[in-house]
Order: sequence, then C-alpha cells, then structure tokens
Amino acid sequence: MRITTTSARRRRAGYVAAAALLGLLAAAGTPAYAATDGSVGRAQDAPPAGHSAPAGTAGAAQGAAQGASGVPLGISRLAQGAGRQVAITIDDGPDPRWTPQVLETLRKNHVKATFCMIGTKAQKYPELVRAVAADGHQLCDHSVDHDVTMDHKPVAYQRQQILDGKAMIEKAVPGVAVTYYRAPGGAFTPDSRAIAAASGMRPLGWSVDPQDWSRPGLEAILATVEGKLPHQPTVLFHDGGGDRSETVAALKEYLPWLTEQGYGFSFPARTTP
Repeated sequence: MRITTTSARRRRAGYVAAAALLGLLAAAGTPAYAATDGSVGRAQDAPPAGHSAPAGTAGAAQGAAQGASGVPLGISRLAQGAGRQVAITIDDGPDPRWTPQVLETLRKNHVKATFCMIGTKAQKYPELVRAVAADGHQLCDHSVDHDVTMDHKPVAYQRQQILDGKAMIEKAVPGVAVTYYRAPGGAFTPDSRAIAAASGMRPLGWSVDPQDWSRPGLEAILATVEGKLPHQPTVLFHDGGGDRSETVAALKEYLPWLTEQGYGFSFPARTTP
C-alpha cells in the first residue's frame, strides 16, 4: 500500500471535489466526454502530444452494426468482462525513454494494457513494439503520424492513415495481430470506423481521460483517474509525445490503488457491445 502525505491527500481531495462539481454541471446539460462522429466541439490536440478530447460515440444503431470482418463499427469504451474491470490504454508511443518505464510498471503490477502506437514511431523503434507484444499487451493502430484533423480529410487519406499505420506496426512484429484502431484526438468518422472494422480492428475510444499529456501534475492526474469511475472504464494514458514522467509516476500509484479497491484488469471490449 502506498504512503501519501497529508498535504497531498488534501490537494487531491480538492481536485476530486472539483471533478464532482464538473460532474454536476455535466448532468445539467454539459457532457463530460460525449462527442459525435466528426468530433463536434472537439478541441485540437496540443501537437505533438496526445489528446485533449475523448473519442466520439456512435448511436445505438451504429453500435450494433458490424463491418465485413464481423467487428462492430461502434466505438468501444468498455473493458471486457463482467464486474469491476478496468482497461488501461497507452497512446502515442513507442518512445525509447518512456515505453520501457511504462512496461516495467505494468509488469510489476501484473497488468496487461493496450498500446495505441503511431506508425512512424513503430517503424523507427521496432524493438519496442516487439517488447510490448512479448509482454502480452494488445496492439492498437493510432494512424501513421497522429493527424488530429484527419476527420476533415478525404476518405482516401483516412484509409491510408489507418491501413498504413497498421502495416507499420505489423511489420515490426510479424504474426502479431493489431486488434484496435484509435483515431488521433478522437477524430473518428463513420468512414474511418468502417475502414478499421473491415481490417479487423475495433474502433477504440476511452471513458476516463486525465489529460496526462498536458502534464497537469501528479495529483490532478490521480484525482481524475481515482474519481468516480464509470462502469468498466477504459482509461487513457500516454507513453509518447513529450515528457511522460508524470504518467509513469501516476501509473506507479494508480495501478496498486485499483487492485486495493478490488478492480481487475482486462482489455477493451472488441466484439460487444
């Protein structure tokens, strides 16, 4: 069990209270994370770091639809399994400094995660892609080069970003499946979801975003991810795009905390809902 100073606890309590207030505002009509395909109202990412807004959500009819491969077109935001399961996802790597530290932390806590990799980085650091796969983590295509405006680009461009990114990851680890696709910054479109699903990749969103890429401070990250968690949450972290020291520090505290609270770990839902 970790030891946290009294002052740190008080600061975190303040962050949790603020998060609760935001939740009340959301209930009054301002969605906490919800967006639609096309990411209406989505703030742009702070290049080249990660995400400033969550993935879009599909309607009930879209969520029930399936691509030619049988993979649902809807955006997955739930952890697999029943009960208190959490899916940890790691974006924007691989990175030679931070990915090994994240892997070590996951290993020490017996956690399997899903790594959403940028194609050009997988191409540059294939040994890190192999290290992630060797530890039993799932692989996710995060496009060729993390263009957060790709939802405003032609379908041919979206297809190239998705399929070439997948191919770059696969080349680093032949025979290992890339099972998810996460649009940069949540920039999904109906076309990009269909392209991903037809290629065997489930469109992947998230339900908890501590915005660790923006380096808000350890206590702010922990307050968000330890706050009132939704059912079977998919939690977003980053191992690339800049200084990820706060992310590594947060994972070192967060993963044992989840275990203490009775949570288990799984991968994001791939076939349902």
